[in-house]
Amino acid sequence: MTIGVVIGESKPTEVTAQSSRPLSVGEYVIIDSQDGRLLGLVERSAVSSEALANVRNFDEAVESKEVAEINSRDKNYKVKIGILGFLDKLKKGHVTIPAVPPLPGTSILEATQEDLGMIFAPSGTEWTRVGSLLRNSEIESRINVNKIVSRHLAILAMTGMGKSNLVSLIAKHVASLNGTLVIFDYHNDYELLDVSKMNYMLAKINPRLLPADKLAEVIELRENADKQQRVLRESLTESVRQAKEFWASLEENVSSFGRMTKGYADSASRVLDKIDDAKHRFSDILDPDCGDPVDLIKEGRVNVLNIAELSERQANAGLAYYLQEILQHRKEAVWEKKGKSQRQGHKFLAPVFTIIEEAHVFIPKGEHTDTKYWASKVAREGRKFGMGLGVVSQRPRNIDPNVLSQMGSLAIMKIVQDDDQQQIASAAESLSKDLLSQLSSLNIGDAVLIGQWVNLPSIVHIDEVKTKRSGSDLDAVSEWIQADRFKGIAKESTQGFVQKDLLLD
Repeated sequence: MTIGVVIGESKPTEVTAQSSRPLSVGEYVIIDSQDGRLLGLVERSAVSSEALANVRNFDEAVESKEVAEINSRDKNYKVKIGILGFLDKLKKGHVTIPAVPPLPGTSILEATQEDLGMIFAPSGTEWTRVGSLLRNSEIESRINVNKIVSRHLAILAMTGMGKSNLVSLIAKHVASLNGTLVIFDYHNDYELLDVSKMNYMLAKINPRLLPADKLAEVIELRENADKQQRVLRESLTESVRQAKEFWASLEENVSSFGRMTKGYADSASRVLDKIDDAKHRFSDILDPDCGDPVDLIKEGRVNVLNIAELSERQANAGLAYYLQEILQHRKEAVWEKKGKSQRQGHKFLAPVFTIIEEAHVFIPKGEHTDTKYWASKVAREGRKFGMGLGVVSQRPRNIDPNVLSQMGSLAIMKIVQDDDQQQIASAAESLSKDLLSQLSSLNIGDAVLIGQWVNLPSIVHIDEVKTKRSGSDLDAVSEWIQADRFKGIAKESTQGFVQKDLLLD
């Protein structure tokens, strides 16, 4: 059915049309051009009224409203439509933009379920459902899991808009495929994630395996404390790393260095204090007897690594270590398949997907961190070695732009800050200005999906993971009421004991 006509100037990438009804932003339409049918996406929609155009006061508005209601030609529905490609080619997964723009007068048609189904819900084991098209809810929206592992993924949104829900949905799909996923969980959002193949781990750092400068970060020596840094560096010898009692051996070396090196007694004393403090404060985290923490990751599982108990510096050192080791294992596995490696016993024989929550903390713009270095390396080399990187953040403007620009796929939810939107625009060439302007109007669970994990840019509503209780807001009022009720019960109980004691006296 014809719902509009191309008017004014048209281009190979966009047209303006007059429609017979208001069209929603995000709705798909067919442009019946002279060279074949094109699929278009409504990117801007406006409604105007001739009768109500130049109203100067309320009475005139009421009168003009009555005129508008009886005049069937009063309303003007104007839309801007982005051209996505020839329909028949899109159904085969190929994007071909017309060389010649549609002529003014070309008909705009409604897109049918058959038209859209083959494009947005392709068949194949690599395609999995994440939701439905926002303006065509009967059409599934599927994503290509292969592409997020090989070309990386960014999930960007304000707090509470559904980032952790999408991560959980991806986790369930990866588990169903017997894939290996590692989620670095900075706020303990995924402890209650209900998937069939879950491996939940508390973060461990083996101090034996760290270089001296990383151990200094973990025990929280100041970066500019040069003498303390030297004390630790000189004391962390190979014999200390191999010692049965790691901490005792390290402390003995630090004390000895302080006694034997002129001018370093006070610095050695401070290092000893830091070591002692770290041993007690982080006894559950710093474990010299835990072996290689990477061995705790299980292949074919969704591995949630809880780093909530780590300080920011410790978490940074831990994440960098995990990324480095996983990438190295994947390199060894690939090299072995090609007959180029003699090393045996490495892990991760199949691809691994890693997700970093709060990515702006660990991959910051304008600041060096070890995690940023290794995340950049994974982003550059991961495709060759089967290691994917996912970054999740509510502050895109604070993520290193070089890393963000290497994310081949993006899920963008509600974003209202201009600088966040501009950072996203610079990282996503396929996101038009008009679609960018819609980010502030998205509701919870709505997302713009662009990049290589979808055939075409789409606005979708993400399915809710109903068995997941993570990432939800606290119900402060209920907890206050419950706490007050317990206080009342405790008070009555105490009064009863007092009265009983008086009677006994």
